[in-house]
Amino acid sequence: MKIVIIGAGNVGTNLHHAFELKGINAELVHARPLLDVEDPIGGVLPQADVYIYTVIDDALAEVAQHVNAPKSLHLHTSGTIPVSIFGEDKPHAGVIYFLQSFSKASLIDDWSGIPCFVDGRNIDDIAAIYSLAQTLTSRIYEANQHDRERLHIAGVFANNYTNLMYRMAAEVLKDTQIPFEALLPLIDQTATKVHTLTPKAAQTGPAARGDGEVVMHHAELLGNVSKGEFFPSDMQFLYLNMARMIQDSNRPETERQSIDDILSRALEASIETTQNHLIPSTRRRRRR
Repeated sequence: MKIVIIGAGNVGTNLHHAFELKGINAELVHARPLLDVEDPIGGVLPQADVYIYTVIDDALAEVAQHVNAPKSLHLHTSGTIPVSIFGEDKPHAGVIYFLQSFSKASLIDDWSGIPCFVDGRNIDDIAAIYSLAQTLTSRIYEANQHDRERLHIAGVFANNYTNLMYRMAAEVLKDTQIPFEALLPLIDQTATKVHTLTPKAAQTGPAARGDGEVVMHHAELLGNVSKGEFFPSDMQFLYLNMARMIQDSNRPETERQSIDDILSRALEASIETTQNHLIPSTRRRRRR
């Protein structure tokens, strides 16, 4: 079996590295040259049994259109794009989506613990994709478009937005003598806890304890953080809204308030206050 990986970014480079370690015949090619020639097959693109597209989502459709190989299996590695992106000219197509954060600067040698989610046009394609995924990992799940989209969002919350929290934590500490590394044991412990506890059971902190004075004091201090990567007001808003969400999650459903509810009520109160101030003055002008 010959595999060609189209796209030499973080995912493509790591996937090529993984196949090489397993002794699987895989070739890594850059996507951009494919768009500059009329017939990539036999030119810049080798013939293969399987083409794996590891380009950004916005470029996937355009790149795939330049690959004319109807007998081959075409796979993308996106958590959000449907199989239909490949079109009718590629009857054998599917998804091989690895839920992991990849970097060319730190290639992954052992993929056995990385979950892989597969989907395909038909049962035979899914079986072929499953067999390919088994060469790298045993943690394989069949996931349709709906489930992959939800999984991708969950991954963004669990990984990308968590990393954003780390960046803001570093921002808060930048005017102190305390290095970010001092937070690492806490970060590691929090990540370890959710291996044995549900995220809700593992939740701690002033908001979970209902310590409103500490929450408001923290929000006040955030307003005094000198501007760096982030606006202090943005960090204040995020801190207070997350504290509200933590507290609301422990309340009966009938007592919970979304940020839309809070903002709309605040807007109504503001409009009412403005009207109360304007109406008397309008009346006074009319009397004249």
